Amino acid sequence: MVKLEPGNCLLKPSQRRQLLSWLKRAVTLGERVGDFLLRITIRRAARGYEMHANVHDAAGDFRLRSRGQTWRDVCRAMVRMLSVRLHAQRLLAT
Repeated sequence: MVKLEPGNCLLKPSQRRQLLSWLKRAVTLGERVGDFLLRITIRRAARGYEMHANVHDAAGDFRLRSRGQTWRDVCRAMVRMLSVRLHAQRLLAT
């Protein structure tokens, strides 16, 4: 399950759909591990954006943080980090 919490910046519906489509691989990996919950918080910080992800699954909990100048840069970095980390947890769980 994915919870998206926009902090002090509003997401347009198209941005929400785009982020959720980018997260498909990470969500699939997390569901394979089991007991998956992903909570993402997006905040505007000075001139850039900051994104926090809290992940809970059967293999354990972890937190990630990404910062960048544009919304797209922050989302890309977060999706990549999530996929790599969940893939590693999937390998450890088996």
